[in-house]
Amino acid sequence: MKLLVTGGSGFIGANFIDHWLRSNPEDMVINLDLMTYCANPITVTQAKDKWGPRYKFVYGDICNEEDVRKAMKDCGLVVHFAAESHVDRSIEDPELFIETNVKGTALLLRVAHELGSIRFHHVSTDEVWGSLELDTDERFNENRRYDPRTPYAASKASSDHIVRSFFETYSLPVTISNCTNNYGPYQFPEKVIPLFILRLLQGQQIPVYGDGLSERDYLYVEDHCIALEMIIKKGRVGQSYCIGGNNSISSKLLAEELVEKLCVDKDLIKYTRDRKGHDRKYAVDTQKITSELDWTPQTTFHTGLEKTIEWYKCNADWWENLWPEAQKVAEKYLSK
Repeated sequence: MKLLVTGGSGFIGANFIDHWLRSNPEDMVINLDLMTYCANPITVTQAKDKWGPRYKFVYGDICNEEDVRKAMKDCGLVVHFAAESHVDRSIEDPELFIETNVKGTALLLRVAHELGSIRFHHVSTDEVWGSLELDTDERFNENRRYDPRTPYAASKASSDHIVRSFFETYSLPVTISNCTNNYGPYQFPEKVIPLFILRLLQGQQIPVYGDGLSERDYLYVEDHCIALEMIIKKGRVGQSYCIGGNNSISSKLLAEELVEKLCVDKDLIKYTRDRKGHDRKYAVDTQKITSELDWTPQTTFHTGLEKTIEWYKCNADWWENLWPEAQKVAEKYLSK
């Protein structure tokens, strides 16, 4: 089978392509990517070298119909990762997130419908459900009412609704996954875990927003890719599945654990002004994907963090060219 992966040069998309081609030796992947700031050309070069003719890179925009039609032709599956995903950037430029995440998704769905009802999986986020209270054991699940709090979350919530509408209106065979915060190899170093790792390795301060008590559930990216393959192959069409790591941790404790693992001074942790619309806690209930598809995360946070630290230590040639751009948001918070 030939499948189209949108945003396959980004963090989760690149890991998914590698996972899929290892697990499905007869398949071929088309990677459609606009190569914006968070995509790295080195990732494409490495994939071409590793997978040869089973991997094809197409430079293109999911908001451009000609690009989409050419890339999707003769594909039996679309796995849609391409998105603007950084919350701070969505606060500064919400229109860009609406253009890519909402309009781009709608175009992909329409073309998938017109080319013969192509199987479509949409990768989304737990942020569509808003925020949980810190003192609750409650978790988001697939039936919870959407309550996005940031332009990024709102754009992903909108795209989820559009995906569902194509299932209900056109019978397009779709599935949706809503995942917690991912971490691991190939993550753009603007994101919190690689940002903290690389700044601490260089003796630089790391910004912890507000009181540092906001919690996130972290999912190792390989576990996410395994879950996606299960949903695509065995999940019920028209359904959504929550994917989480089941290991919520506050940003304060995350920073302190990285300081300890990297053997650096705790004074490098700096508490800064809080992010606008900062959700206090995300956590998802993975009961549905566990009971229906027998998936559970295999990587503990301790192990995943050690793997991630080692990867960034050993792959400076991958992140060095991204580092100046990646530090801009952190420097903005640290400077005030």
